[in-house]
Amino acid sequence: MKLKPVKIEDCPQFYTASILNGKHLLKPEKNKQVLIESLQYLVRQKRVVVFGYVIMDNHIHIIWKPTLLYSLKHTQLSFMKFTAQRIKRDLEENHTNVLSLFLVEAKDRNYQFWKRNPLCVDLYNNQIIEQKLNYIHQNPVKAGMCETPEDYKYSSAKFYKELGDEFDFLTDYR
Repeated sequence: MKLKPVKIEDCPQFYTASILNGKHLLKPEKNKQVLIESLQYLVRQKRVVVFGYVIMDNHIHIIWKPTLLYSLKHTQLSFMKFTAQRIKRDLEENHTNVLSLFLVEAKDRNYQFWKRNPLCVDLYNNQIIEQKLNYIHQNPVKAGMCETPEDYKYSSAKFYKELGDEFDFLTDYR
């Protein structure tokens, strides 16, 4: 099978963002929901097309691509900033002891939740996309959070098993 080359600007991207020091900040469902709502917003605003994702307790994997309206870099920064601000606000109001775990001595901020320099990998063909989707869908299984990928709520695995899209923001990469 011959693989069709793709222009870099048209490539979906495998994106991984991790919580600073591997802390399990995303374990509470309300924090996972902040990420879901942000992804929904970005899709509704036609900033990105999301093909797959999984939200783990200390990181997120997303397969997405920018639309013509925004650069992926700008969208990534918006996503990281918005989710950090929403989680910070909740911690300030309800969990100041947890907030203190993210205190940093940086010139531009007092708190930091996301590790700097997230992983970004261009996906040049459907075979690579499928490999990454399989990898991200297996994350919760390997972590002992579920028995099968489609059992995990915060993942696109159900969507690709044709069991629905509970959060209504996914597009099939095929």
